[in-house]
Amino acid sequence: MLSALAIIGLVLLQHGKGADMGAAFGSGASGSLFGATGSSNFLSKSTAVAAAVFFAATLALAFVGNKRAPASAGVMENLPAAPAVNTPAAPAPAAPAAPVEGAGQSGQIPK
Repeated sequence: MLSALAIIGLVLLQHGKGADMGAAFGSGASGSLFGATGSSNFLSKSTAVAAAVFFAATLALAFVGNKRAPASAGVMENLPAAPAVNTPAAPAPAAPAAPVEGAGQSGQIPK
């Protein structure tokens, strides 16, 4: 983020070539329509360095972010194994119910 902010600030501080266009028509101080193209100054070199840092950081983040974890079956495979619980094989058969008096037919329980 710092390199992006530096690029924005340096570009806004630079003197544009279009500003010399008025001087080309009026005073003749400029050699061409958009100004003389001389050696680059400190601001343009700093902008190029900030752009290179931004480009390198972007590529590095893309490379690091592209590394994926190996495919897995899901989150359930990371759970610990459930301990074995000792359960009886089959419950004992229950004793037949005693007949209730006044149930109507013999041995039925009223509902």
